[in-house]
Amino acid sequence: MTQTSSPAATEQKKLLTDTRLDSLGLHPTIVSGLDARGFTHATPIQAETLPLAIKGTDIAGQAHTGTGKTAAFLLATLHRLLRDEPQPSDDAPARASQPRALILAPTRELADQIYKDALPLAADTGLKCVVCYGGTGYEEQRQAIADGVDVLIGTPGRLIDYYKQKIYTLKAIEVAVLDEADRMFDLGFINDIRYLFRKMPAPERRQNLLFSATLSHRVLELAYEHMNSPTLIRTDTETVNIGAITQQLYHVSKDDKLALLIGTLRQIDNGRTLIFINTKRTAEFIEDGLNANGFDAATLSGDVAQNKRLRLLEQFKTGELPIMVATDVAARGLHIPDVTHVINYDLPQDAQDYVHRIGRTARAGNTGSAISFACEEYVYSLPDIEAYIEHKIEAEMPTADAFADDVTVPARRPRKRRGGSRNGGSRRPRSRRA
Repeated sequence: MTQTSSPAATEQKKLLTDTRLDSLGLHPTIVSGLDARGFTHATPIQAETLPLAIKGTDIAGQAHTGTGKTAAFLLATLHRLLRDEPQPSDDAPARASQPRALILAPTRELADQIYKDALPLAADTGLKCVVCYGGTGYEEQRQAIADGVDVLIGTPGRLIDYYKQKIYTLKAIEVAVLDEADRMFDLGFINDIRYLFRKMPAPERRQNLLFSATLSHRVLELAYEHMNSPTLIRTDTETVNIGAITQQLYHVSKDDKLALLIGTLRQIDNGRTLIFINTKRTAEFIEDGLNANGFDAATLSGDVAQNKRLRLLEQFKTGELPIMVATDVAARGLHIPDVTHVINYDLPQDAQDYVHRIGRTARAGNTGSAISFACEEYVYSLPDIEAYIEHKIEAEMPTADAFADDVTVPARRPRKRRGGSRNGGSRRPRSRRA
């Protein structure tokens, strides 16, 4: 595996490089489409990866969400498909669709975001993009794939479901993209990923693009196993825009966190705020507490129905919903513009998640604020977080007037029963949703 570096990778505060997209050798149809949409210069990760990817080199890239990696692999994929004539497989199942590119994402939200980013880039190319994921649109997605697709984007569970039904084949795949590879491991999808890769042509007969927020040992092992001598490109992703984020840390007891949260939110004027918590149970408590105290807030977590999740994300992006309470499902892979404040109601237990969380603010050259509450339950994560970001976070004890003194504390919601019955009925195993 070859490793490259570039001065562009060290200039994390600079959103764009001096590299023009029309100088990279992209297919003319793509260039004209970029020009028409006002995209002229590459981000650092694009400037590093595209020249190699356009030549057909496999890439294992370390890049944070918001650095332009999605456009990087989409442009490389579209270029490859426009440059080469399609080579349908003669031994494919009858009437099975034969996509030429497969893009795998760990979450429904990320798959949908990739699809939305792909549509304008592919608009002038004649290439058809389709997205599929669990939780909604089963028959519609199935039919869209069956009708023919060039670039298939999706989550592993739904993709494997349709594959086993012979709705499509992977025998004609020319480009395979794996986004957020580290997250695939976290969510337990790695066996599904290997299953799909093994149904494709051999690594040397396709182009492989892997992106991950961290290129850990397990991610690199996956790259060695299923890629063709990829070039390793690291950018200083964990400190992207960190200098543009004001970080504050308050030491507070667990019982006083809600009052401090409400007091803090009352000081935020016309902001868009993401509140991160560690458990869905806490998310419910915070959402109820904020709504009971006059704030308009909603929760984004894995248990929320897909249609509702997409609606909430859209409302948050447009500013209709000013406050989003989220588990770490929202920490990666989502393009949420103009988040002014990130509040860690719970300190994350993984130091890397701290960076992913606060990275939701100070995007696209903006500044932002990250406020963290260190209570007796999660303060033990603080040394690891500070070691990981290589500096101490300014800590203080909140003053008495920082706490709201008129807080309505919501009752805890009753726990939901998961199947079974009091007379001995068996519980159904929980299914993984993708």
